[in-house]
Amino acid sequence: MTKEIQSQSVLTCPKCGHQKEETMPTDSCQYFYECEKCHTNLKPLTGDCCVFCSYGTVKCPPVQQGTSCCS
Repeated sequence: MTKEIQSQSVLTCPKCGHQKEETMPTDSCQYFYECEKCHTNLKPLTGDCCVFCSYGTVKCPPVQQGTSCCS
């Protein structure tokens, strides 16, 4: 049974708390994201491969599939 991969994730800015649902790329990692409210540039936390793994409600598609992200 194959797990359905979710492509939407809600990113939460750690500085101002603003949340926005975004579509995750399936073929690459997103290293940077600018909060549309406070304009903070988010980068992945140490040990995470992308902003979705650090600040999103859903991990990126490669991590969801159990593979390493951004080879």
